[in-house]
Amino acid sequence: MNTDEFEDRLKALRPRLHRYCARMTGSAVSGEDVLQDSLVKALHARAQGATVDNLEAWLFRIAHNASLDFLREKSRNTFVPLTEDVEVAPLPDTDIVAVSFQTFLRLPELQRCAVILKDVLGHSVDEIASIAGCSPPAAKSALQRGRVALRQLAQAPDDTRLPLMSDSDRRKVTAYVHLFQIGDFDAIRAMLADDVQLDLVNRLQLQGRDKIGLYFTRYAEVTKWRFAFGAIEGQPAMLVFDSTGPMEKPAHFVLIDWTESQIIEIRDFLFAPYVLETIDWIRLG
Repeated sequence: MNTDEFEDRLKALRPRLHRYCARMTGSAVSGEDVLQDSLVKALHARAQGATVDNLEAWLFRIAHNASLDFLREKSRNTFVPLTEDVEVAPLPDTDIVAVSFQTFLRLPELQRCAVILKDVLGHSVDEIASIAGCSPPAAKSALQRGRVALRQLAQAPDDTRLPLMSDSDRRKVTAYVHLFQIGDFDAIRAMLADDVQLDLVNRLQLQGRDKIGLYFTRYAEVTKWRFAFGAIEGQPAMLVFDSTGPMEKPAHFVLIDWTESQIIEIRDFLFAPYVLETIDWIRLG
């Protein structure tokens, strides 16, 4: 497989890898961060001459380890050993119920890994064992236990997170959205820090006020977008709706980071629609 073919396969597998990382980390946004880290590691290993027999399994193993590294660094969960010695139990006949990312995060890591890989992504028990580094019986039992636990958790009240933001953050993002709504992109450019970073997720990254001017020009040229203030996983965000459709759900969203009165980072998920899968969002304006 040459370099172009390798990179094409990475792009094709990106949505599946994100489904795994998002559920493992409990966040669609954090899942994208972990996914990007995983792909960088994969490209580096490829450049160093790594031999890959099964590309998909190899990438999921990298994403699995990157997800665990992220969780351990953030100290967001208590882990059980991946090689947990558990009794094998029969698998249920029905598929897993739909639950939020945060609900997945309540499971011990091996159960979470097994349920995501099997019921969300369709991997076999043997593939789960290979990716998680455990025995097939342990993977099979973790899958059964995880399914049962998720069904129980699904009966609990909805755990969609309410946006917790300061008045200052609310005012800043509300002002940003309002300027998009009226098309005053010159005023937005005046708010940018000199070294502002733009991350068009899954497409390109740019840094510097002068280099990202075309980004706003493109938004001015596309008339179908409608903008609203809201929150994504509790973070203040600009929700972007497609006026040619039903507008029941954002087509994509934009996260903005500030230092005092200047914008230092813009993360636009226009080219990463897979991130919106069952994401927690709320419209606030």
